[in-house]
Amino acid sequence: MSQPTFPQIDPPLTREGSLNEIIASIAMEELSLSHILNAEGEKLQYVLGTLPGLDEAAALEQVIQVNQSVQDTLSDIVEQQMVLSAKLGAALNAPILPGPTGPTGPTGPTGAVTGPTGATGATGATGATGATGATGPSGPDGAAGFPGATGPTGPDGAAGSTGATGPSGPDGAAGATGATGAAGAAGADGATGATGPTGPDGTAGVTGPTGPDGVAGATGATGATGPTGAAGPNPTATAGFAANTQGSTILVALGGTAVPMPNAQVFSPDITANAGSTVFTVATAGTYEISYHVNTTLSLLLGTRLVINGVNNTASTIAPVVSTSHFENQIKVTLPANSTITLQLYPAAVAGTAILVGGGAGASLTIIRLA
Repeated sequence: MSQPTFPQIDPPLTREGSLNEIIASIAMEELSLSHILNAEGEKLQYVLGTLPGLDEAAALEQVIQVNQSVQDTLSDIVEQQMVLSAKLGAALNAPILPGPTGPTGPTGPTGAVTGPTGATGATGATGATGATGATGPSGPDGAAGFPGATGPTGPDGAAGSTGATGPSGPDGAAGATGATGAAGAAGADGATGATGPTGPDGTAGVTGPTGPDGVAGATGATGATGPTGAAGPNPTATAGFAANTQGSTILVALGGTAVPMPNAQVFSPDITANAGSTVFTVATAGTYEISYHVNTTLSLLLGTRLVINGVNNTASTIAPVVSTSHFENQIKVTLPANSTITLQLYPAAVAGTAILVGGGAGASLTIIRLA
């Protein structure tokens, strides 16, 4: 079997030089990964039309395919980055070995006067045990041996003992029934039975006619009318609902994109919508219950949230770790007068495209004042 050969390195590498070469190779791989990330970003910009050179707009299916390709590449880059991080940590934490012992210097001349014997110095601490080297890879399995020759056929075994007698068979069918005998003589008459119970009473007679009504008494005087009570609170006087039932296609940007809801709008007078039906203004201050639903035709790695007065509301945010096609949430929040509310889609990693379900509630938003 041949042995591997390695080229002669001149001058030979030292341990420190080898570690420096390993760290330099990790840096070059990190630089290569940065170029790949930049290329993937330019790929997305090109297909979305933000870089020059695309004659016709890319179709939605092409955008989705490019987006999937970018996700696959980013997943591979993350795995490679974990490997590089482990290699760099091992190189930086490698123990530093002492250099070789230098030659012994010449013995100095003996002094004229012998000095007193010095005290014995303390014993030095034992050095740390060096790290155990990595286990080498297992050698390949040897080739399978040739099959051995077939052995001779053994002699026939002795005859087995006779088995036990089987159980008795079932009983035979019953014989035919014999002829019926002659009828016996009639018996004597029985004794007279006891007298039966008395019959029920007869039907009651017809009821006589009702007598005439008596004279009606005089009507009493009407009492005074009590005061009218105060009107109770009506917290639901401020309420609104809007939906998107037309199956809109939404290009979700990195900073988030508002969901338009121009259909089935029902608003109280103090709730209004902007021209694009993406921003809803509540004129009355109070405590509100706000809920929303979003349904897409495909499962996407996107998130949803409410943006209230220009600020992302954390309690309303849904940030899934896997792709999904259905989002819903409900919050209670105190709003000042003239507050603005927007339902927004945002990407978990890279920009994408969402298609709302058409012919039904692709998206909806409900606003109710509680107090």
